[in-house]
Amino acid sequence: MVDQIVTIENFLAYTIGIIVYFVGIRLTARVAFLRAFNIPEPVTGGMIASIAALALFSISGYAIEYELDTRDTLLVYFFTAIGLNARLSDLLSGGRPLLVLLGLTLSFIVIQNVVGVAGASLVGLPEAAGVLTGSASLIGGHGTAIAWAPEIASNHGVPNALEIGVASATFGLVLASLLGGPIAKFLLARNKIQDSAPDGLLVGIPHEKGETEQINHINIMGVVLVLHIAIILGYFVNEAISQMGLRLPLFVSCLLVAIVLSNTIPHVMPNLHWPARTKALAIVSDFSLGLFIAMSLMAMQLWSLADLAGPLLLILGMQTVAAVLFILFLLFPLMGRDYLATVLSAGFAGFALGATPTAVANMTAVTKSHGPAPTAFIILPLVGAFFVDLSNAFVIQFFLAG
Repeated sequence: MVDQIVTIENFLAYTIGIIVYFVGIRLTARVAFLRAFNIPEPVTGGMIASIAALALFSISGYAIEYELDTRDTLLVYFFTAIGLNARLSDLLSGGRPLLVLLGLTLSFIVIQNVVGVAGASLVGLPEAAGVLTGSASLIGGHGTAIAWAPEIASNHGVPNALEIGVASATFGLVLASLLGGPIAKFLLARNKIQDSAPDGLLVGIPHEKGETEQINHINIMGVVLVLHIAIILGYFVNEAISQMGLRLPLFVSCLLVAIVLSNTIPHVMPNLHWPARTKALAIVSDFSLGLFIAMSLMAMQLWSLADLAGPLLLILGMQTVAAVLFILFLLFPLMGRDYLATVLSAGFAGFALGATPTAVANMTAVTKSHGPAPTAFIILPLVGAFFVDLSNAFVIQFFLAG
């Protein structure tokens, strides 16, 4: 029972997020296991913070809630930076992998609901609850689970639909954050896949020491200026799309605008220093994504999951096994059994059980150690942004009507 809610406003939440991020960095530097299995630093710090909040609640009854507007802005920064790094050649080379990944993702949406319904029947829950523990909360994430909860609660005999959906999405986020790195490590070793050749990082700075380009306040400020211009244009594009009756997350519009800018302006103005694939942009990308993940995980209210923990852990255990088998025996072979397929496998683990940012965090952890995979950072967010939500809605409706 919650005795009192302590709300932490945006600026302080932002500051705590930075501290949590540093905690994750220090622990990763000291714990070989975390480095060996490519566990993202913000995941480590965020999980420790959420466990600490759980301990505080258990001892005192005080529940911590964070205002997260700043966190959501960081997500827009990150995907805009991904767009700035996108080359047309990468997008063209991503054509076939994009289609294959899309087909695999649509197939897994169906598989996820089949597993969810089977698991719900096993623990004595209604079949509709299985949909909530399937694609509605896992591939769909918190937003989709919350959107479908009223319908399932009212018309399908699941009065605690919201709690089940949010709890499943939260558990899934934790699993997604922890699975990607170990899967990549296993695939790299088993298939003797070589690291990627350097070609400019999309996110972060590699762990290896060596020569790096100069980074100073001027090129960092240049990166921020270009990001802001792209975000402003993306906002107007998003408004125009909304007027046509199509709703897209703001980060998708900004991603698309940034892709257009990066593939036109450098050709029109060749003397302009464009920040694509620079260390300065990689640092801003890494900061934005890392802090987003840290804040997301530290804000988890683990005490809210206690009553549902047993049945949900069983069902999500089944979902985890299904995801791992799908990645190892279908996704990795069909994507080519190469380094790109390995990075996408780590990303798909984060995407299938968590969310697109979690997928990108998993891929970032792998590429920082083993080299860039730019195509992966383009096609996976495109699949997640454009195709999954619409397809997922149709599949959810089909399962609920069955």
